[in-house]
Amino acid sequence: MAVSILDSNLPGGASWGQSLPAGTALTLTDVSGGANVSALLYRASDPLERYCMPDTLKAQHVSRLTDGVALYSDMGRVLASITEDTCGWHDTITGHATDAIVSERWGQASYQEARNDWHRSAREALLVELAKHGLGRRDLVANINFFTKVAIGPDGALSFAAGNSAPGSRVTLRFELPTLVILSNVPHPSNPSDIWAPGVVRISIQAVAPAAPDDPVRLACPENERGFAASEAVLV
Repeated sequence: MAVSILDSNLPGGASWGQSLPAGTALTLTDVSGGANVSALLYRASDPLERYCMPDTLKAQHVSRLTDGVALYSDMGRVLASITEDTCGWHDTITGHATDAIVSERWGQASYQEARNDWHRSAREALLVELAKHGLGRRDLVANINFFTKVAIGPDGALSFAAGNSAPGSRVTLRFELPTLVILSNVPHPSNPSDIWAPGVVRISIQAVAPAAPDDPVRLACPENERGFAASEAVLV
């Protein structure tokens, strides 16, 4: 039985960071729909090891993240698994919003002017959270964009898919290694809307059982079996 550890809200424009032990699950819920949560993952005991987008995609022959997909580190270990997903598509290719993008697309609005409705870039928010853990700009890597779909056309062109995440959509990550999680709730840079309106995302954390030998993510492909074995080897 899962045991609740945290149930809180991440307001629009806000950021969050916390180290989560193995055997915990993080559920993100898009309360009003249309959210974009940029995420970075680092192995908590050695943050030089971090989420690796290329290895995650090529090892599992996927171009998007959804349930049943393992999230690999750059050392070939599985940091986390997506065990539930009602959204269906999460981007990990197209990056996050910088100060320049936010200023050009949505205009400038400082905290002194707009208080909690200020226009803060994902880049700034991620760097602030990283600094709390002794990390910085050089530690930025390709991030995950939960709740966002960026489709790839036959000509290779990328297009933002509006309406990808309905109100109440949720995604759950089970952590296979102790992991530092950094989140920023800021619109995706490809979002064509000129209205700054990031919605609330609920954060829920629970203690859960570790992946069993017959876990579907572990058995999804031979690469995942090796990735899980590598993760479990450093937990002994």
